[in-house]
Amino acid sequence: MPDTLHTAIGGDAAIRRLVDRFYDHMDALADAAPLRAMHPPDLAESRDKLYWFLSGWLGGPPLYVERKGHPRLRARHLPFTVDQAARDAWMRCMDLALAEVVADDSLRARLSDALGQVATHMMNRG
Repeated sequence: MPDTLHTAIGGDAAIRRLVDRFYDHMDALADAAPLRAMHPPDLAESRDKLYWFLSGWLGGPPLYVERKGHPRLRARHLPFTVDQAARDAWMRCMDLALAEVVADDSLRARLSDALGQVATHMMNRG
């Protein structure tokens, strides 16, 4: 059994692929348009930040902390309206990406549940 989720998911390459597929879905899905509008036109920095965050969050190198300090996720998301619809759109994109990147059903469910808890924690509007 791998000692971290970072290892279990397949390391850096798998996390990068997950992030890329997540943002690809966010770009493509009509119901994710309001979520996409919260991001800059060029998603390169957003892709890097999520990759850095997930690396450390999954037990790998703490790339986000090394570059930006403590993630302070709720504080960093306060300027945006993160309501149930935004949370659900984020999770829809993430679940689609997880389905493409994580073959193991149990691991995929575990990651979806954990990321769903993070997404719910980001909500700042009813």
